[in-house]
Amino acid sequence: MEAEISPGQAWDMLGSDKSAQLVDVRTEPEWLYVGEPLLADMGKELVKISWHVFPEMNVNVEFVPELRSAMRLEHPVIFICRSGGRSLAAAKAAFNAGFDRSYSLADGFEGGVDRQGHRGTTTGWKAEGLPWKQP
Repeated sequence: MEAEISPGQAWDMLGSDKSAQLVDVRTEPEWLYVGEPLLADMGKELVKISWHVFPEMNVNVEFVPELRSAMRLEHPVIFICRSGGRSLAAAKAAFNAGFDRSYSLADGFEGGVDRQGHRGTTTGWKAEGLPWKQP
């Protein structure tokens, strides 16, 4: 795996490299109820491949095959989850499967909790003010 990168670095890479993709490894309920990164201004679609299968939350044994069918090995792939743990595991699995340009988005979509116990206010994609939507 190449590295963990900041939300700003991920945004810059997605904007400057047409082949770079953002893969959200959270679960469907998270996409629906928490929100998701919005890449429409770049002419890109968010790729959604869950690292865990909801509701059991077991590791998705189809993760690598789904990833292989969604993108090419030589393209940069940035993985995002809630706070950076699942995306790091996904990036390592992708790297081990031949995706040499795999990155984990540090602090994920929502980042850590603030003093009130809320996410999305101190670190991560949302806190950085990057585009997102709640379907």
